[in-house]
Amino acid sequence: MPPPSDIVKVAIEWPGANAQLIEIDQKKPLSSIIREVCDGWSLSGSEQFALRYADGPQLYITEQTRGEIKNGTILRLAISPGRAARQLLERIQSHGIDARLEALKELAKLSADPTFAGEFINMEGIGTLGRLVETFSLCSFGEMLAFTLTAFLELMDHGIVSWDLISLSFIKQIAGYVNQPMVDVSILQRSLAILESMVLNSHSLYHRVAQEITVGQLIGHLQVSNQEIQTYAIALINALFLKAPEDRRQEMAGTLAQKHLRSIILNHVIRGNRPIKAEMAHQLYVLQVLTFNLLEERMMTKMDPSDQAQRDVIFELRRIAFDGDNDPSNAEKRKAMYTKDYKMLGFTNHVNPAVDFTQTPPGMLALDNMLYLAKLHQDTYVRIVLENSSREDKHECPFGRCAIELTRMLCEILQVGELPNEGCNDYHPMFFTHDRAWEEFFCVCIQLLNKTWKEMRATAEDFNKVMQVVREQITRALAMKPSSLDQLKSKLRSLSYSEILRLRQSERMTLSPPPPPLRERIQPEILELIKQQRLNRLCEGSCFRKLGNRRRQEKFWFCRLSLNHKVLHYGDLDESPQGEVPFEMLTDKIPVSDIKSVVTGKDCPHMKEKSALKQNKEVLELAFSILYDPDEALNFVAPNKYEYCIWTDGLCALLGREMGSDLTRSDLDTLISMEMKLRLLDLENITIPEAPPPVPKEPSTYNFTYNYG
Repeated sequence: MPPPSDIVKVAIEWPGANAQLIEIDQKKPLSSIIREVCDGWSLSGSEQFALRYADGPQLYITEQTRGEIKNGTILRLAISPGRAARQLLERIQSHGIDARLEALKELAKLSADPTFAGEFINMEGIGTLGRLVETFSLCSFGEMLAFTLTAFLELMDHGIVSWDLISLSFIKQIAGYVNQPMVDVSILQRSLAILESMVLNSHSLYHRVAQEITVGQLIGHLQVSNQEIQTYAIALINALFLKAPEDRRQEMAGTLAQKHLRSIILNHVIRGNRPIKAEMAHQLYVLQVLTFNLLEERMMTKMDPSDQAQRDVIFELRRIAFDGDNDPSNAEKRKAMYTKDYKMLGFTNHVNPAVDFTQTPPGMLALDNMLYLAKLHQDTYVRIVLENSSREDKHECPFGRCAIELTRMLCEILQVGELPNEGCNDYHPMFFTHDRAWEEFFCVCIQLLNKTWKEMRATAEDFNKVMQVVREQITRALAMKPSSLDQLKSKLRSLSYSEILRLRQSERMTLSPPPPPLRERIQPEILELIKQQRLNRLCEGSCFRKLGNRRRQEKFWFCRLSLNHKVLHYGDLDESPQGEVPFEMLTDKIPVSDIKSVVTGKDCPHMKEKSALKQNKEVLELAFSILYDPDEALNFVAPNKYEYCIWTDGLCALLGREMGSDLTRSDLDTLISMEMKLRLLDLENITIPEAPPPVPKEPSTYNFTYNYG
């Protein structure tokens, strides 16, 4: 007979004594269990003790977390969090250097525990650490300072106290470590991390940090060989960028341009001799997004048709294209000539083309792009305009309309104006190769559009079709991650209109559904095959990233289904595995019979707890949770949509419920394979009429009638 679900068998250790093997009754108060353990070793004052995990982070066990204890867990009897906090607080204020150092080492380790952190903070521990930082000197107390900063950052990350309580003198001290030329790496890392947290968590502290930290000093940290320092430095630049007021962002962008941030990142980070780690890739992606977001103001600014300065830009486009310096003096003739020229330039409104720029997006950003092309790539601009304006076969490509719609499309593809997605690493190296990367990208794409228009022999009625093809060409090329604009041009040349048609046809052949009657016949078998595939993948297991308070410290965990489909095994990993993780390494498990339900998206417990910034659409679409007894949850964020489908469908199949996600490409490959098998079976039903007498030197003719039933 299996033991009751509220009884957990564990081992408890105590230094210098044999371990106790006991059964914990989860219905009994934790204090009673600790008293019984202390009595087993003849220890008095059980209220001064607590239980901690012996392995892993060694967290304290509380009434709120005791439900996480599993059978076979090894625990350790330790002094209570309050007593430990009091002792460490006394030791770090002692006069013995060695004693203080050991105490700070232990404090840095224990501060990750939320129970201990609460006790230490309640004893004014944060203020004590702040005073220690202000009194320590780098030359004499470097090692102690590193552990003090580690403990401070761990304690503040629990969100128990507000960052607004930090004193100005403390900020100056931390900023001083960043601004000094020669600082220990561990101290510099923690200082950059603390400053980033200050900026992200407090509006008032942003202004204080911005006054103390110079962009030049942060850029200097990008030229070191340590990628961790580079990552922390870019993260702080991104935080200052993200939290800066609207009027300050353009100014900051100008400063970064003067300091050659782009070229430094390109030469010392992207083209360095080290592979780009995940967190560095994320920070580069964030910087790319924030840089493109500077275009949002122009993108959402409508043109004022009565503004002469803005209209002069359109006059300049006309002048460059048609060299119209000698305009006729007669107003009527000049107006007629302008109307004709604006029509040849491809504007929708020939009389007043300023009206074309009143829709947002792309607003004035489209006019900026056109002027950049006309001035910086004048030969290309004139060639595109003149070769289309001289055509009389209705196949001319309207430059003005195309440039406006292309600008809108590029804003959508690069998500101009949207916040960065947490965990996304989708940065493009080519955007770091040019000071005017956005404008140059537009110039490459407008030439592509003109080329595709000619290849399609399009007319005005085909405008939307051409734009769809161009979007596909651009997105496919970006997916190849070109390292430079020249490489982008090369990839776009290979993605001609005929190649796009070939790719579409190939994908259509792969993904096209079978005829409806056949689909109805094979659907039950296909669904069963998919269920088995899903369950087999669950048995292989998957790695998931832990979403913690500090995203720079990557942590992973692995989950897989037992081969008999009765137990889910899971556990923490130090790094992402390269292959299958054996069951022995996964210390925790959940019986499938205990699972109540599977929820997704915003219904997940870990999504309800996330902040508004982190609750972006991408994370919500990949989140799911397993709810099990007693009112507990195992929370997931899938690495991609494919893994999300595998796990949610597999869990539904495991619970005997209907699968909810769309079929993946591999599923459809299976579907097509099954269709071909059934077609072979159907050959038995083919009716072959009697053939006519053979005619010499002519092949026989047969009429085949396929009977699919």
